[in-house]
Amino acid sequence: MLNITLICIGKCKEPYLQAACGEYQKRLKTLCKCSVVELAPERLPEAPSDAQIAAALEKEGRRILEKVPAGAALISMCIEGKQLSSEALAKQLSAFAVSGTGNLAFVIGGSFGLADAVKQKSALRLSVSPMTFPHQLFRVMLLEQIYRALQINAGAKYHK
Repeated sequence: MLNITLICIGKCKEPYLQAACGEYQKRLKTLCKCSVVELAPERLPEAPSDAQIAAALEKEGRRILEKVPAGAALISMCIEGKQLSSEALAKQLSAFAVSGTGNLAFVIGGSFGLADAVKQKSALRLSVSPMTFPHQLFRVMLLEQIYRALQINAGAKYHK
């Protein structure tokens, strides 16, 4: 059984989004072990400089990498990542499992993205769209896509 960890910068604060995340986490229990790790974002001034943003990303990156389970394949969610269909994501997750990688860690960065160190250590850089989404909403979307991919791999009727 796959072990999936979502490492997220920031908390899911909105009750309706918490409920949606909870629903997908509940559904995932029959398909994998799924956990969510929330890390506080680095505090920045109202109009941060590029240097301040870079320093914050570096600090967040170190904390993210500390939370990646040993031996896990790191999957960074980033705008410049590869876009996959749901079916292709299902194949990718299956390929990780077949190769002996039973631990996957998906990372959702903060509002300024992810540190280069995190991206460089990633087995896969993944993007769902060139559009920008609120991070709390994106967490729901990612959980749903993981659920959909695992349902596809299980041959279930969820995916249409």
